[in-house]
Amino acid sequence: MGRQARGAVQDGRVTLVRTAVPADVQAVSRLEDECLGQDAWSEGLVREGIQGALPTVVYLVAEVEDAVVGHAVVSAAGDIAELQRIAVTAAHRRAGVASALLTEVLEVAGRTAADRLLLEVREDNKAALAFYARSGFTEIDRRPRYYADGASAVVLQLAGIRGTGTMAR
Repeated sequence: MGRQARGAVQDGRVTLVRTAVPADVQAVSRLEDECLGQDAWSEGLVREGIQGALPTVVYLVAEVEDAVVGHAVVSAAGDIAELQRIAVTAAHRRAGVASALLTEVLEVAGRTAADRLLLEVREDNKAALAFYARSGFTEIDRRPRYYADGASAVVLQLAGIRGTGTMAR
């Protein structure tokens, strides 16, 4: 089920990105709470996703020095892949962790039939909007009052994903 970890190095620190395993549920749940606040997913939903109960979903984790410091969730259905989550602890932001996670998300999406990757990001999250713009995403829509606190979402797309149709966990 799990894939071998991929590594990235920035500022002398190695970030390993790998498919999440059941032992990661609590760490991912803590990241959800820390990074996403009232929009965090429950530990039960995280557990279901990591254990494979959601067949179109893959959870990834990023580790630095054996600690889970980030996670991403990607799903695919038909010709669309969706980056549902990407979160990194405050202490590890701007250190290449999100980039390493996004690289692996694109690898996962490339093993599906998807020809594009979609995501939503808070309109007030300027750092995330800039990150995705640098990564080639473009705005395609807005979703008013999308988040629990009433904030709107910007819908972004990365076109040109060339899926193979064989999503592997």
